[in-house]
Amino acid sequence: MNKFQLFRLLRKNNKLSEKRNVMFEANQYGKFFAYLGLTFFVVYFIAIGTFLGWVAATEDEYEMVFIILPFILLFDFFGRFMAQQTPVMLVKPYLLMPVSKYTAVDCFLVSQLFDSSNLIWMSLFLPFTFICVCGSMTLLQGLGMLLLLHLIILTNSQWYLLVRTLVNRSIFWWALPIVVYGSFVLPFFLVSDKSVEKLLDHVFDFIGEYAFSWYTFALFVILFLVLFLINRTLQMHLIYDEISKQEKTKLKHVSEFTALNRFGQIGEYLKLEIKSTMRNKAIRTRFIQGVVIITMLSLIIAYTDAYTGGFARNMWCLYCFVFFGAVNLVKVMGPEGNYIDLLMVHEENILTLLRAKYYFYCTIVLLPFLLLLPTIISGKFSLLMVLAYLLITTGPEYCLLFQLAVYNKQTLPLNDKITGKNQFENKLQLIIELVVFFVPVALVLILQALFNEEVSFIVMIVIGLAFTLSNPYWMRHIYKRMMRHRYENLEGFHSTR
Repeated sequence: MNKFQLFRLLRKNNKLSEKRNVMFEANQYGKFFAYLGLTFFVVYFIAIGTFLGWVAATEDEYEMVFIILPFILLFDFFGRFMAQQTPVMLVKPYLLMPVSKYTAVDCFLVSQLFDSSNLIWMSLFLPFTFICVCGSMTLLQGLGMLLLLHLIILTNSQWYLLVRTLVNRSIFWWALPIVVYGSFVLPFFLVSDKSVEKLLDHVFDFIGEYAFSWYTFALFVILFLVLFLINRTLQMHLIYDEISKQEKTKLKHVSEFTALNRFGQIGEYLKLEIKSTMRNKAIRTRFIQGVVIITMLSLIIAYTDAYTGGFARNMWCLYCFVFFGAVNLVKVMGPEGNYIDLLMVHEENILTLLRAKYYFYCTIVLLPFLLLLPTIISGKFSLLMVLAYLLITTGPEYCLLFQLAVYNKQTLPLNDKITGKNQFENKLQLIIELVVFFVPVALVLILQALFNEEVSFIVMIVIGLAFTLSNPYWMRHIYKRMMRHRYENLEGFHSTR
């Protein structure tokens, strides 16, 4: 069997594994919303490409696309974190088969090169090139430019894969993209405005002279091959580490959190939540990422003129508070699916667990409150605004997110692995995510239009406080509905372990 035949076989196996997955039907809802969002971006990119192509053809400056290319690559790099995972096919079973291990890994890497995410930017490049060809650019030059632009996007995908793989291993690898991108941005902050203008003139002259040369094409071919070979070696090394259990662990003292003993069974479940956050690699990584993102947003809003509009201010303030709950509670009861049978032994065990989770995430929102203090001190956010979104998060936002405990029935691994796959579970997860991020902001803007800012935030505080204080009632209602679905949920948890 040659590499091409193996490539086709593995792709076929991957398609079949997705269709045979018990969550295949639920995944269709996620795909529908993903395609809907993708359609919006494609239409938007076509409009941008058409406008830029018209400007480039009018001014006879076809290298314009290369001037905006750094921003496209930056957007593409961070956009892949939401849609693209590291090797999308499970490598483990194929390592026991009589095929070349490197050939199998090559197939996984090559399959990502043909991923549709690499073609999205063609919706911008094609209109741009078409209009340029209609101008004075030759057809051969247009095809060469398209080929070069696609090669640059593929190179960026390999760079993303390298960073994503390393970041999955350790959060400290975020220093790599920070240093790379920071080295391009930092000079603009260290030199004077005149020096910046001269630097930009030199950059534009360089792009105009070498953008369409074979040197540029050769440079990106070499860069692509280097990144591909690094990813090939790295993926194979990490996969072998995983299946051979070579990951080293160090025994260390862990606090018993004896202060929580006074709360009885709820205290025990609070200990479980705290230790899960500390020990579970996936949860710990999301927690650290949240702290970094919220800190950066707080400093940007406090000390720059960014996000001064009414919608942006309200949106980012809400985002800071709801982030931790949105990324973890959307999969509520998923980690507990590994031992859900034990939780069913005693009456109302799960109700106590849900209450402990609620108290834990209510305590967590104090962290973004502290991180947003610079925005309050600088006057960008008012204290009334911050309190309003804090209580909205602990009230109706968490009430909505905890409703997913009734419908979630897919077990999540206690520690995500390199060979794992993230999948959508049900349509409610996407709907509730959209509601918790946008509906409160829309409500505030409507109230501000009808009354004023202070009144709108006071109304939100009252609503949030009412839901927060009534949590025992809606939490018990959720528990009763869970019990009515318990056999269906148990079957789902068992089948997805």
